[in-house]
Amino acid sequence: MSRKPSFANLRGHAAPAPTAAAPAAPAAQEGQATPARPASREGRKQIAGFFSPEMSLAMHMLARRQGRSLQALMAEAFNDVLRKHGESPLGD
Repeated sequence: MSRKPSFANLRGHAAPAPTAAAPAAPAAQEGQATPARPASREGRKQIAGFFSPEMSLAMHMLARRQGRSLQALMAEAFNDVLRKHGESPLGD
């Protein structure tokens, strides 16, 4: 099965060849603490969607040109939609 093209391929140089995957970490056993979420995800909830390849490329390129994350651009877009529909923007 072939892999989907990566945005990294657009940088002008080839992406490194994939290496053998490291063995998966053993699943947490009952009674053991699960790993903590990264601090950047604390108090946040994921929102996902499926978009055309053209939209994906355009958003990734805009984020790169502006030196911002895709998540930051999406937050800005969601806040703009909330304002458009008379709702209060909720921030990042």
